[in-house]
Amino acid sequence: MNALRKRLPFSSYSDAYVLPSIIRCETNLYVAQFAFMKLLPAKYIIEQALARGTLTYGMTVLETSSGTFALGLAVVCREYGFQLEIFTDPVMDKGLENRLGSLGAKVFMITEKAKQGGHQRSRLDALDARMRQLGQSCFWPRQYETPDNPAAYKLFADQLAEMVGPDITLVGSVGSGGSTCGTVERLRQKAPGARLIGVDTFNSVIFGQQDGERKLRGLGNSLVPKNVRHELYDEVHLISAPLAFAATRTLHERHAVFAGPTSGASYIVGRWRARQYPEEIIVVICPDEGHRYVEAAYDCEWLKQNGNLNEDDLLDAPATENHPSTALPPWNRYLWKRKSREAVLNVLEQVS
Repeated sequence: MNALRKRLPFSSYSDAYVLPSIIRCETNLYVAQFAFMKLLPAKYIIEQALARGTLTYGMTVLETSSGTFALGLAVVCREYGFQLEIFTDPVMDKGLENRLGSLGAKVFMITEKAKQGGHQRSRLDALDARMRQLGQSCFWPRQYETPDNPAAYKLFADQLAEMVGPDITLVGSVGSGGSTCGTVERLRQKAPGARLIGVDTFNSVIFGQQDGERKLRGLGNSLVPKNVRHELYDEVHLISAPLAFAATRTLHERHAVFAGPTSGASYIVGRWRARQYPEEIIVVICPDEGHRYVEAAYDCEWLKQNGNLNEDDLLDAPATENHPSTALPPWNRYLWKRKSREAVLNVLEQVS
């Protein structure tokens, strides 16, 4: 058993589920499956704030989230006895909203989109107004910009280094940037050649696409988070929602790994990489389990109604694009080569 997990009996739910299970799928392909990955940074950010005194008992925790970072905060705030308020938008599924309410969180649904930045901008504006109202009696974790987000993943990186070694190819979806950047930065302290492949979706601005509607949730962004350190990425893959849904089902059918669509998106990239580079050890980050998607990605009728790919149509390889801004669905690969976002975007401007 991993020495990092020898802490039984656990004193809380968050202690028990903060680290993933490492599962071997093929000779050189592993998945790191979290119950829900955002519990790790949520727990770390709250505990660091308590240690510094920036969060004290009686204060209200505020955050903007439409996914499992909200759930992570709800778990930790319940354990520590803090009131939590979440500013979200209609993309949050009812099951998650209900679970947040059960844990005592107040959920504020922001329905109008800002002209620039979409729902993410309007959620931030609503949170800012609430902070002004509460004054000094509130704490904002700031998942997209606090250095405590990537720092939280040192524990995960140490787990990987112990179990499979630090010289790996890490494949993970990119939303806030915390998991991929924080993990590989720690790994490269021991193995500078450790490789990082970021997985995003089309119409996400993080790696240079134009902002637009995204059917694949849990990755991508309408704003570029400060915690995305572009110079850490070796490659970037863009995956469409239909392909991610099909890959999610394939991951379950072939390996019994019950995960969500962001895991499927990363899995298809990791599987391709493992076959192209058999000398590498590939680790795919699976951010959550599949329970929230039983009536979507795991439902055949839902997939048919939404025009999604069948497993038989699952692509074996990506197209390699000259620039991520011009990449088209269903799957494109760009060799980022550890450059800044500005350097990559300037290449397109010079060509055009």
